[in-house]
Amino acid sequence: MTVDAPPAPDRTGLSRGTTLTLAVAGALTVANIYFPQPLLDAIASGLGVSDSSAGLVATAAQIGYAVGISLVVPLADVARLRRLVTVLLVLTTAGLLAAAAAPGLTTLTVATVALSTTTVIPQVLMPTAASMAGPAHSGRAVGTIGIGLTLGSTLSRTLSGTVVGLSGDWRTAYLVAAALTGSLVLVVPRLLPERRTGSGPGVSYRKLIGSMPGLLVAHAELRLSAYLGATVFAAFSAFWATLAFHLAGPAFGKGVAWAGLFGLFSLPAALLSYSAGRLSDQRGPLYVNTLALGCVGAAFLLMGTMGGTSMAALVIGSNLLVYGGSCWQIANQVRIFRLDERIRARLNTLFMLASFGGGAIGTLTGTALYETYGWTGMVLGCGGFLCLATAGLVRGRRLG
Repeated sequence: MTVDAPPAPDRTGLSRGTTLTLAVAGALTVANIYFPQPLLDAIASGLGVSDSSAGLVATAAQIGYAVGISLVVPLADVARLRRLVTVLLVLTTAGLLAAAAAPGLTTLTVATVALSTTTVIPQVLMPTAASMAGPAHSGRAVGTIGIGLTLGSTLSRTLSGTVVGLSGDWRTAYLVAAALTGSLVLVVPRLLPERRTGSGPGVSYRKLIGSMPGLLVAHAELRLSAYLGATVFAAFSAFWATLAFHLAGPAFGKGVAWAGLFGLFSLPAALLSYSAGRLSDQRGPLYVNTLALGCVGAAFLLMGTMGGTSMAALVIGSNLLVYGGSCWQIANQVRIFRLDERIRARLNTLFMLASFGGGAIGTLTGTALYETYGWTGMVLGCGGFLCLATAGLVRGRRLG
């Protein structure tokens, strides 16, 4: 049964400085999911495994993040936020150090699952920032945190590729990530309220987790956003998981640093996606979803026809993909954050669980298609994901 939310006060408890700091924190922690992607070729060589086996590291990151979202993020509806965030940052830092010291692929994969399970700070910060900002400014807060996540996911590839290019060792990238994540313990908890507005104790963990299937049944907007998030993020993840292999292949012959540079190449698109939150408030999430899907479709069309041999096509396509993917995500979250404020963390949990479940499927599918059928096979597989997204968007147009 859907519970009507009480009228929310018009508050603006989130300063610009705090918003930017939370966006940076979100960027640094979400980067832990993405920075290994351009390192897969180096990991394969360093550990003496095949490309597809190295791809399991990227898949493990998506799976671990999905586990953390499903089991940890709901706590933000009832837990003491400062303590929760501190514990998560410490555990993530420890996991990154363990990954840096991994002697083989099995240890690295297990460490990746563990650290990805706890690096869910961005999905705790997103509903918290929306509540701190108040209803009149929540869209802007979501947009700002969202652009932080986009920059973190894109620039992390540049940073890790550059670090490995300079050091010659993929393990160095994990050590840098551990240092950056650990430094957040000194800053982020102090900026957060003791508890999120509208939340409170009194619900057991078992009931908290057990309530989520009912939320999915009760809210059609949540089901729509979850489905849309999963399909497009599958295509998004397939591209980034295979880019390093494609650039290292005979058509380009580029090293791991070049795969990392694509985060920098797509920076303009990441910055342009800043307006997605405000545009969702003005025109509605459906409008932004449609715009985003057009950009993502154009990206794969260009990269499928010319990206096999043209570096310019890959650069332009990656910009279209980053812009469309970021706008897509923000629009979907704006849609669910219009629902009951008291359950925002759980709503975000269900949405992100679907999205990153789709990302794990996309990563696994993309690497398998690339190894068997090459670049064209991977792009065609992504086209299949986008067809599913289009069908869902058409069916859900009445929800907005």
